[in-house]
Amino acid sequence: MELTGKVKVVTPVQQITDSYKKRELVITTDEQYPQHINIEFGQDKTDLLNGLSIGQEVKVHINIGGREWTNPQGEVKYFNSIKGWKVEKLSSEPQAPATQSAATQKSPFPIAEQLEQEHDDLPF
Repeated sequence: MELTGKVKVVTPVQQITDSYKKRELVITTDEQYPQHINIEFGQDKTDLLNGLSIGQEVKVHINIGGREWTNPQGEVKYFNSIKGWKVEKLSSEPQAPATQSAATQKSPFPIAEQLEQEHDDLPF
């Protein structure tokens, strides 16, 4: 599976046990209701996050895992995990929000804009 979005957070490497380290990447999807997706990279995959910048657009290849756990009270709980294994940079630079100066903005009313241009010599 793949997810595409802009980099929101890249955590430092966390040494979980003597033999396991991880790093997390949070991306924000570009859709009507943007989602902030936390993706975990383990072991040698932690280096894949080096050089990423906040705001940079990326495609992340993932695997989704799930597990069952029984708590001390005997209740069964289910957990999901999203593991990243490849990152593709879709842009080399962070994407800044697009802005237009007042002089270059298009009017939402093109006919009114056209009338203003045709009647610049009006006294009022």
